[in-house]
Amino acid sequence: MTAISPTVADVTARLVERSAATRADYLARIAAARQTGPARGRLACSNLAHGFAASTAPTKAELKVISPAAKPNVAIVTSYNDMLSAHAPYETYPPLLKAAVMRAGGLAQVAGGVPAMCDGITQGRDGMQVSLFSRDVIAMSAGIALSHDMFDAALMLGVCDKIVPGLLIGALSFGHLPTVFVPAGPMSSGLPNKEKARVRQRYAAGEATREELLEAEAASYHSRGTCTFYGTANSNQLLMEVLGLHLPGSSFASPDTLLRAALTREAAARATELALTGGPGVGEMIDEKSIINACVALLASGGSTNHTLHLVAIARAAGIQLTWADISDLSPVVPLLTRMYPNGSADVNHFHAAGGVSFLVRTLLEAGLLHEDVTTILGPGLSAYTQESRLTRDGDIELVEGAQVSGDLDVLRPADDPFSPDGGLRVLTGELGTAVIKTSAVAPKHRVVSAPAIVFDDQADFLTAFSEGRLDGRDFVAVLRYQGPAANGMPELHKLTPALGVMQDRGQHVAIVTDGRMSGASGKVPAAIHLTPEAALGGPLARVQDGDVITLDAVAGTLSIGVDAAEFEHRPTTGRAPLDAEWRGTGRELFGAFRATVGSADTGASVFQFPAPQETPVHV
Repeated sequence: MTAISPTVADVTARLVERSAATRADYLARIAAARQTGPARGRLACSNLAHGFAASTAPTKAELKVISPAAKPNVAIVTSYNDMLSAHAPYETYPPLLKAAVMRAGGLAQVAGGVPAMCDGITQGRDGMQVSLFSRDVIAMSAGIALSHDMFDAALMLGVCDKIVPGLLIGALSFGHLPTVFVPAGPMSSGLPNKEKARVRQRYAAGEATREELLEAEAASYHSRGTCTFYGTANSNQLLMEVLGLHLPGSSFASPDTLLRAALTREAAARATELALTGGPGVGEMIDEKSIINACVALLASGGSTNHTLHLVAIARAAGIQLTWADISDLSPVVPLLTRMYPNGSADVNHFHAAGGVSFLVRTLLEAGLLHEDVTTILGPGLSAYTQESRLTRDGDIELVEGAQVSGDLDVLRPADDPFSPDGGLRVLTGELGTAVIKTSAVAPKHRVVSAPAIVFDDQADFLTAFSEGRLDGRDFVAVLRYQGPAANGMPELHKLTPALGVMQDRGQHVAIVTDGRMSGASGKVPAAIHLTPEAALGGPLARVQDGDVITLDAVAGTLSIGVDAAEFEHRPTTGRAPLDAEWRGTGRELFGAFRATVGSADTGASVFQFPAPQETPVHV
């Protein structure tokens, strides 16, 4: 076994130390929740009768049994809806899962559903302002589904951006329950991502019609399954597998295939087996080492910057005090091993065919960058995830050794021959606060930008300025403020990317600094995002004026402003977040309490009051 990297060991050790009190409290709470025998055994007769009233007669008879030898009951929590391509496949999962659980010796009920919204649909719309908040709604919905105390294990059905983190946060509030996540897989490859991006930029430049743009988008997003670019949804899938919550090789098996159906049945059988044998709960599996593994996998794969929010929130739900400093300190030693759009032209299907997660885990283990001694749904040890699932002649799943070498070095590389020596995700610090930048798709010549600020308080104002030609021929740093979680829910700002890309291609030196989100879509333009403290809470961004020279230096890890410190400190703030009266419509008024209580980006942008971490300096 390869010795663990000193840096990975050091970051893990300080995470364990920082989390000692909160992790011990969390583990004590979930230990107290566990009991011998079926969970439903604690219910009074009237309660239990309500719990099985709708069941079939055979299932009802089994659920009435509450002795220690009774069959375990597995909760199914689903994010099914038939509008979203990624979640539409879940329509047929409950009967399939129930039958598989029964064959494995258990019982199953659909415990509840959670909402699933799509950032691709709400992009640039008012609905995007509740997108991040939906993660915590999903967590609460999962908690409500499991709150009936009828269940001995759980199957979580979710794929996309906020859904999987929300499901995991909710599951961790029932951390004593063995929990298996059940993916649905990506759609087949459509229009190449590079061509789609080219049409988007042509449309932004006025060189393509709306009809051409719609045809390109429809050819890219064309069937059931996740979008195939490597954004937050597919980052979710990869991370769930590295966390050991998926079956090996299951993240990127396509919907509507025999393999996908067999993997779904096997996931149900695994959850049942864990319940029957008293296997570890999800809160015991997700520990400091597995969280560090997730951070490493995120960096090595060039994953979504949204996970600098989600991983912090997930960790806190398990009593683990992950910080941006931890992720930043890992980045220099974790090489970039994949090229998937927007960090390349390939999609996740190409990645999967080249060796996928099993090869990525193998090469990172061999390089000493992942902790092998973690617990997964298959038992002790991450080495099981160097395997992949294959379909047997009988239609079952068998695990076989995954690829020993990459099948396509343009898409997936070994740790000793990476695309880049670092993970391409950094923390920037300076007079403007603390931000995150993803550099894996940013050319080295664009990683340092020093230019006058042009300040906007709404993305629509930026797009208007671009369309009117007021940004042409100028080097600038676009400051887009009042986009943080307390201001307007921290929407993603994908619609800015094509316009910024057009100007960069024209030879302008451009960058963006924002307290909002851009996910992986920041792409080739340097973007300091998630800036905290946010403008709406009095952060320095509220004092920036047009013409102030801002320097974004992704090499040095700094974000500075060329204004005398004393002058800058005493400047009045300008602009403002939307007033309550302006933050209405599209359901936004329902989330006013979220805006009032949400935490900062670097603490996960969550409304949940998890214990705060000790201060940890960011090393740049």
